[in-house]
This record gives sequence, C-alpha cells and structure tokens, in this order.
Amino acid sequence: MRGANEAVEMARDPGVWTVLRLMRWSGDYLEGKGVERGRLDAEHLLAHALGTARLQLYLQYDRPLSAEELDRYRPLLRRRAEREPLQYIMGRAGFRELDLLVDGRVLVPRPETEVLVEAVLGRAASLGPGQLTAVDLGTGSGAVALSLLREGPFGRVVATDVSPDALEVARENARRAGLDGAIDFRQGSLFEALEDGERFDVVVSNPPYVAESEVDALEPEVGVWEPRLALMGGLDGLDVIRAIVEGSAERIRPGGLLALEVGAGHPDSVVAAIESTGAYGEVLVDRDLAGRRRVVVAWRLKEREP
Repeated sequence: MRGANEAVEMARDPGVWTVLRLMRWSGDYLEGKGVERGRLDAEHLLAHALGTARLQLYLQYDRPLSAEELDRYRPLLRRRAEREPLQYIMGRAGFRELDLLVDGRVLVPRPETEVLVEAVLGRAASLGPGQLTAVDLGTGSGAVALSLLREGPFGRVVATDVSPDALEVARENARRAGLDGAIDFRQGSLFEALEDGERFDVVVSNPPYVAESEVDALEPEVGVWEPRLALMGGLDGLDVIRAIVEGSAERIRPGGLLALEVGAGHPDSVVAAIESTGAYGEVLVDRDLAGRRRVVVAWRLKEREP
C-alpha cells in the first residue's frame, strides 16, 4: 500500500503531474486507504486547493500543476488518507439551502437530518397560522435550527447544546446565513437550557444515538474524528432519546409536534416510548432517502375543554 511519504515524493515534478494524472493517482491512493469514493474526494480536494469548482478541473485536465499548487494539495490529500472527513478538511458542508462551517467541534451534517427538517417543514402548515416557534435540542452546527428559520414559517427558534464549542460553530453559521438575529442559542443539556414554563410549537432533535456496541463498527471518519459527545447514546443508543421523550410533553403546546431522528434499529422502541407517555396522539415514522425508517414524529394531544 502506498504511504503518505510516497504521496509527497511523487508530486514533486510539476512538469509530470497534470490535473488529470494527479486526480487519477490520488483517487487510487485514497481508495487504497479505505476511502470509499477516493476519486471523487480527490477531485474535491484538488478543486479546493486550486480555488476552483470541481467541474472546472475537467476543462484544464491536461494542465501541469505548479510546485506551489502541489504544496497546497499534498497536506489535504494526506489528511484525507488518515480518514479525516472531507468536510472537516474543506471546512464546510452543504445542507439543504445552507453552506455550513464544520470542523471537529460538530458532527458533519448528513442527508438523514435533511429528512428530519423536511418532516417538520412538511407538517408546519397544520400547526396553525402565523409565526411558529421551535426548539432544536443538541443543535451542533445549527443545521436544523437555521433551516427551519430559512425555509419555514418560524419566527423564533431556540437552539441548545451542551457543548460551548458546538454553539460557537452554530453562532458563526447563523452569522454567515444572515440569521443571527432570529435565533436564540443557549448552552445546556436538552431542556435544562429552557426557561420555566417555556413551550413551543415544535421540539426537534437529531440526538446522539450510537450504541456502545456499535462503536467498533463505525467508519474512522465517524468513530475517530467526530465528537463522541454528539454521537454516543449509551448502552443501547437510546439514553438521550428517552430523556427527550420524557421531558418533551410539557415543552410542546397542545397540538404541537415532536420530531426526532433515530438510529436505523430504533423506530419501534422510540414509538413505544412516546406512546407510553400518554401525551401524544398519532405517531408516524418517515423513511430516509435509502428507504430506512429514520424520523419519528408525534402530535401532542390537545387539551380537553373543561
């Protein structure tokens, strides 16, 4: 298997290393390190190093790279070969309509979480007219909270996280999106950051849900590089989800919505936990883009007339 030192040495000659040859070699090199989409990641990294769009590489595929360009590219390739997530290396990740700052302080936003946002937005109209309110528990990069503000009928969103480092990232993403004045960031574990009696139309969360038994099976990009605090959900992966379910009823106005992203093997257990509270009516499970049952939504029962 080619080593990182060989990657450095083989990129010394700008007269030999054209854009196309370097992309091909780098793709093979990354795949040899276990990176599933090595060629695609190599293209993203090279475009990032050159300050251009990825597709523009194919318009200059036979151009020799300068020594300076190779010097910018080599450390990026080495980092990806060590299985650091592509998004951390590039410092950004796309999420729905947002371009988010991401680094080792927060999880990389995933397509499953876009489904969580869609589950809320698709049901927002039924929650009533006017500006809605929501609380995003464990906001991380701010992806969910900011998407609700940008795309939905939400006038006020509270975003909580136990990690001050994550909140720093989320605040910067709010500033970059021009939404920093419309979101209330609070540090604290789940509902601890809320005020007494504070209620919302929506409680939404992408909580930690990796079980202890699943840690060894995680890809290095996740298990080695992403923050454990945002990943681990206890022995069976449901510790944080149970806490949210138990505390959510008093935080959702009658007729409001609870929306949770859960692990692939968790929906039935989460549905049962919600139903056992007696505080919710209909409970549904939405599927992600791969067809897996991934997002649990539940309607808070309306209070009966006296």
